Amino acid sequence: MRVSNMCTSRIRGIVTTTGLAMLCALVLSLGAESSGDDGPGDRMLADCFRAEAAELANDCLADVKTLEDWTSQRAEYRRQLAEMLGLDPRPERTDLEATITGRHETEWFTVENLHFQSRPGLYVTGNLYLPKRLDKPVPAVLYVCGHAQVKKDGVSYGNKTAYQHHGGWFARNGYVCLTIDTLQLGEIEGLHHGTYREGMWWWNSRGYTPAGVEAWNCVRALDYLQSRPEVDGERLGVTGRSGGGAYSWWIAALDERIKAAVPVAGITDLQNHVVDGCVEGHCDCMFMVNTYRWDYAQVAALVAPRPLLIANTDSDGIFPLDGVERLHAKVRRIYRLHGADDKLGLQISAGGHKDIQELQVAAFRWLNRFLKGDEESLVENTGVKYFTPEELQVFRDGPPADQINTRVHEVFVPSAAAPPVPENQNEWVALRDGWLTSLKEKSFRGWPAESQPARPTEVAAAGEGNLVARVYDFESQPGLPLRLFVCRDVPLKNGTDVHVSIGVDNPLGQKMLARLRNAFGDRADTVGLPPVVEGTESAALPDNALAVLFFPRGLGPHAWNATEQKQIQNRRRFMLLGQTLAGMQAWDVRRALQAIRSMPSEPSATTGRANTYADARLALFAGADTSVPTVYATLFEPPVSSLALFNPPVTHAAGPDLLNVLRFLDLPQVMALVAERGVAIELFATDADRWRYPADVVERLKWPKAAFSVGATEKEKTNTLR
Repeated sequence: MRVSNMCTSRIRGIVTTTGLAMLCALVLSLGAESSGDDGPGDRMLADCFRAEAAELANDCLADVKTLEDWTSQRAEYRRQLAEMLGLDPRPERTDLEATITGRHETEWFTVENLHFQSRPGLYVTGNLYLPKRLDKPVPAVLYVCGHAQVKKDGVSYGNKTAYQHHGGWFARNGYVCLTIDTLQLGEIEGLHHGTYREGMWWWNSRGYTPAGVEAWNCVRALDYLQSRPEVDGERLGVTGRSGGGAYSWWIAALDERIKAAVPVAGITDLQNHVVDGCVEGHCDCMFMVNTYRWDYAQVAALVAPRPLLIANTDSDGIFPLDGVERLHAKVRRIYRLHGADDKLGLQISAGGHKDIQELQVAAFRWLNRFLKGDEESLVENTGVKYFTPEELQVFRDGPPADQINTRVHEVFVPSAAAPPVPENQNEWVALRDGWLTSLKEKSFRGWPAESQPARPTEVAAAGEGNLVARVYDFESQPGLPLRLFVCRDVPLKNGTDVHVSIGVDNPLGQKMLARLRNAFGDRADTVGLPPVVEGTESAALPDNALAVLFFPRGLGPHAWNATEQKQIQNRRRFMLLGQTLAGMQAWDVRRALQAIRSMPSEPSATTGRANTYADARLALFAGADTSVPTVYATLFEPPVSSLALFNPPVTHAAGPDLLNVLRFLDLPQVMALVAERGVAIELFATDADRWRYPADVVERLKWPKAAFSVGATEKEKTNTLR
């Protein structure tokens, strides 16, 4: 199913939650039809996603057999969740600088317009609803808002004004309620759509998600509530719907000050998101950076054994009922281990993705039961909107000058500082080992376990003059076959080199593609060769070298739907599975190198016997789009002899994304790691100054077999291909 993000719509005037729900239903119905552009690559990718989602679902909480299993791991799981939200280490709890800017009265309650700073310059705007005639502290509810834009004449009043009826309802029934704006759609309009709409894939590389900002704002909101004399700080609850449902999960899982939680329409499982396409209906704030490859039942289980009511409707297109029920069943097992069956509930009401009263009443009764000890009282006072958006506005004169809300994604999760060049080998070893450990645990955890050997199988052959061309298939991971194109111009001598082009965005790849298409003629499309780049000549291949052309997933014969929106949503699916496209392409290159080394060699001109290319010298060539996967692949395979990289990106901030990588290193440091392995690296690039780090490391440590050069001329580039 293909869906569209309701949060991206630009609507003039005021948009209500009801209007958004109707809009969501409309885009879901329109998006459910196939684009008609899907092909074999899309089906292969869908099968791969389905298998990965099923594996994570099967693994989720599977190792928890006893209460001791759970309690012994719970603290670490909570730490992992904080890390995946960009909150490990936790930010400093700085002064909230809480300020009340306005106050309004009704017969039953008072509402205060206020703001506080969850971090210096990170403003949270909200409304505090206070019951009248309090004679002692009472329970408090943190209400976190879903996506509802309230905007007039270019002025944003915050989604807190669309959800004001919840705060008023709680106050009329004896609760203090703090309703806070979200980062996006608040009075100060931040960003939830870095990967969805803005092309900010470096969010993944930084380990940043706006879900972390929302979670931290909730933590500090609890701090604020506990500072108020009207609030019993030991009786705090949380609820919210849609986006607010998701934020209810984050805060309830992270912070045990929440004594009862009612997330409404805010969670489902990976099968719904990845396989059924629900990810396409959600912005980035709904997801953690899934470093540890969780399914979402693991988030929900962290609330146990505190009272948790999971609320949803039966026809919600972006939180489907089947996924909610699967998640509930897994979480119930954890509650049963605690002997707390009565503290987990599932409320299902009829309807779509709407803010309906039935769910509000269920939330109310649940909070009454566990925050007030009241299971009998009827919920009599209903939710009514009492105020205009202008009356609930916090900043009358516009956002403060020192706000960082609009750029918090740049600073919330810090990137690693460029390291100094090590003075000696011992310093280097400490750096190297730390980086390699971090890469394995934080960036490439989503790689498959080492599996069967990558044995290539010949599927086609052709010839043209002296040219001999063959096509081999091998399995990169179960259910993911990929293809190698192999050719040579003349009979090979002993000591054959193997020149490997990763894709065709480099001179060798373009040359090979032209020769291969000539060799296969009418069968070129059938074997999966893409069109030749205009102006490319079918020139001679390198002397006494076997030439191999390989396309990792998403390229060449393995390409999928090329529409921009489809490409974006596929890349987002990878992140939900604890991977990235570039990271999995690096795995594909690794497997291709293994397949090449086990490929049967051409018969020797002197002995007539065929062997394999296990001991051949491999020279790799890659361009701007494939350099990063190629470099990382060479870092984890037996060393190749050389790398020739054409216009590689110099930073993950501008190039392909890997999970969390910028938190500990960047591409210049990776080049140094590869150079230490004795690989001769040539970069055909114009930004030599930005590549000083690997060059300086090689020079300082005097590695005898290392070679690193950058800024090659056209003549040197031509010579590289001979």
